[in-house]
Amino acid sequence: MAKTESETAPDGRRLRSERSRQAIIDAALLLIEEGILVPTAQQVSERAAVGIRSVFRHFTDMESLFAIADSKIRDQYQGLFAGGNRDGSLQDRLLHAVEQRALAYEAIGNHLLSTRGQLWRYTILQEQYARTQRQLRRDLEDWLPELKDLGSEAREMVDAVASFEHWNRLREHQALSEASSIKLTTRLLEQIIIND
Repeated sequence: MAKTESETAPDGRRLRSERSRQAIIDAALLLIEEGILVPTAQQVSERAAVGIRSVFRHFTDMESLFAIADSKIRDQYQGLFAGGNRDGSLQDRLLHAVEQRALAYEAIGNHLLSTRGQLWRYTILQEQYARTQRQLRRDLEDWLPELKDLGSEAREMVDAVASFEHWNRLREHQALSEASSIKLTTRLLEQIIIND
């Protein structure tokens, strides 16, 4: 038996609801990218061109919105960390790893700052951030298998120097250029790895 037109036509309300939900997520991400690290529900609703009640119809609270936004951006930036040339000598791979991290940190810095700024408040962001840190540690070991032979103190130093927090300090607080930050980070990591 053939379905009627009403049975096969998409539900207009459902599609509008899905578009509205996506607009809210996109608005939150854009605001963060622009430097509004903890956007309010009002700011999100204005950017998404929806009523503030729509925000809370789709998301029970701001934590659930930030958790979904964080998951979405994490899916996008994992590819940034995963790329890059992983061949060559230790020095070559070390430089390439730092350059790849620099590319990722520059692209998603505000999103990382936003997440870090809300860790005290939202358990889900704490869990997602911790999972990302474990993944970054594994990824660095893929670049540099030599890290597995380091002592625990040296390994912790490597993770600190390769971290976003270190990168952000060099770029924002010490006002170093991207090229200078890459050079300094590479030299520090080389000293730790070779001298251990």
